[in-house]
Amino acid sequence: MKILSSIFATFYRLWFYLIIALATIILFPFLLISILKYSWYPFFFKVARTWSAFILYGIGCFPIIKREIKYEKGKSYMFVANHTSMTDIMLMFYATKNPFVFVGKKELAKIPLFGYIYKRTCILVDRGNTKSRVEAFRRAEIRLNEGLSVCIFPEGGVPDDLSILLDEFKDGAFRLSIEHQIPIAPMTFHDNKKRLPYSFFIGSPGKMRAKIHQLIPTTNLTLENRKELKKQTRDVILGELLNASV
Repeated sequence: MKILSSIFATFYRLWFYLIIALATIILFPFLLISILKYSWYPFFFKVARTWSAFILYGIGCFPIIKREIKYEKGKSYMFVANHTSMTDIMLMFYATKNPFVFVGKKELAKIPLFGYIYKRTCILVDRGNTKSRVEAFRRAEIRLNEGLSVCIFPEGGVPDDLSILLDEFKDGAFRLSIEHQIPIAPMTFHDNKKRLPYSFFIGSPGKMRAKIHQLIPTTNLTLENRKELKKQTRDVILGELLNASV
């Protein structure tokens, strides 16, 4: 039975890559036009949301979003969520209409077609390089000053050990939030690890639950408060992972 599950998961993952390629090829003219001008990013974001929905439904994943709040149009947020799967990117796009810019690992820029769009629209970071992290931080500040939101997965990567429910958080998202006095917008992704983890021989279609939590304000906080802010955010996401409400 385990062998059959692994075979199915392998074909399912190949189907995932095929759907990504198909969605990217079909929408590539719109994606390409949307990145011709820096100021057209909100248009790119709308196309990216369509791209994400195409992929999620194409691989048989059905998002279920439970919202404690609705985000205000035109307001900047720091979106954060637990990170367990390549589908986290798609679900994050799907879950909000507020344009945000991803801070993501530079390795994804090597993927044909997708990588070209990715490096033109996201803030790339080599987490093992201090200079790269500083530059990513600077670019994120520029985007926030332009009125956009930013999305950072604060675990800083996906743990190799699939048994880890939620890894420790890095400081970056919380430093930026405090310095720009924008609220943390936490989300919990329940099923992405089950649907399509980074382990090649695991995966299956099904529901994909997300919980959009209340905002965590940063008004009047200083950088000295970043550890408490980080812990508060992690506790919210971990609590939902341990006791699902969606």
